[in-house]
Amino acid sequence: MRFGLFINWLLEIILYPIRPLHKLKRVLQNFFFMPDILPAKAPKVLKDMLPPGLRLLRWQLWLKWTIAPTLAFRQAWGLFVTPRRLPLKAWEAPALADAARRTVAAATGTVAVYEWGPAAAPAVLLVHGWEHRASFWGAWVGPLLAAGYRVVALDGPAHGASSGRQVTLTDFGGAIQAVINTLGEVRAIVAHSFGAASVAGLPVRLPAGAVLPRLVLMSAPEGLQVVAERFADFLRLPHGLVGRFATHIQRTTGRPADSFAAAVAGPRMGAEKVLVLHDEDDEIIPYAEGQEIAAAWPGAVFHATQGLGHNRILRDAEVIQTAVAFLA
Repeated sequence: MRFGLFINWLLEIILYPIRPLHKLKRVLQNFFFMPDILPAKAPKVLKDMLPPGLRLLRWQLWLKWTIAPTLAFRQAWGLFVTPRRLPLKAWEAPALADAARRTVAAATGTVAVYEWGPAAAPAVLLVHGWEHRASFWGAWVGPLLAAGYRVVALDGPAHGASSGRQVTLTDFGGAIQAVINTLGEVRAIVAHSFGAASVAGLPVRLPAGAVLPRLVLMSAPEGLQVVAERFADFLRLPHGLVGRFATHIQRTTGRPADSFAAAVAGPRMGAEKVLVLHDEDDEIIPYAEGQEIAAAWPGAVFHATQGLGHNRILRDAEVIQTAVAFLA
């Protein structure tokens, strides 16, 4: 233990002159769910555009992995579960301006909840992805209200106005469950990216064994294992690190890491109808993963889009229209 601490201290001293290393860590955090970092298999000309210091961070982690694997795992895990608190964009405040606001208690702390529409109407819960917020669903509120639904969105743990600094899939899913338990009649859950992985991977269920009428999953990753593999590839780390991730997940949750895969856990939700939306040009989550989820989920409908990528699919009017029609 003392030797490991000494190695970590020595690496910090060695790398101090090439700070700001902490800024590199901020750049690195969530390459998988945000499009501002290129995937490991990007063309070489694009890879060369990555921040020069990224190679230094990779070198630091490789060195730690070689000398003190436990320290490398701790640093990599910290990056894996720590979202950035990104600055608010100009359009976000107006998107939430007329929402009723409240908080819900979850294991991670307080969860910020936003609601539009009559309390007696069936609810549609909107669940954002990694480093997004409830405001990212702004384009959906009007069409859903027009269709007669109450619209509910939340800031996931460690996101937006909710408390926390780090968050895992089970934390995120637990917060969603806490919100669901307060809603009364729920017509549908619509979830994007990491939010979709959390809803399906836990899975989230309606109280008292009620059947969820509709579920919409957008740009969803197949599971934790493939996301961890992409993470290790991006950092150029041995896949032994992925094995440590899997061991850590099983030790802390009591479940194998692959049991959180959307195609494995999701069907246990018992949703009456499921729509899986994925763009062919998704630069973060491969299109094939959406196809795999739909193929493994009995009765699921798969809907492909083109040219929208991972995030613009959220704002596309045709996608919103398709999803709202599916909820009927």
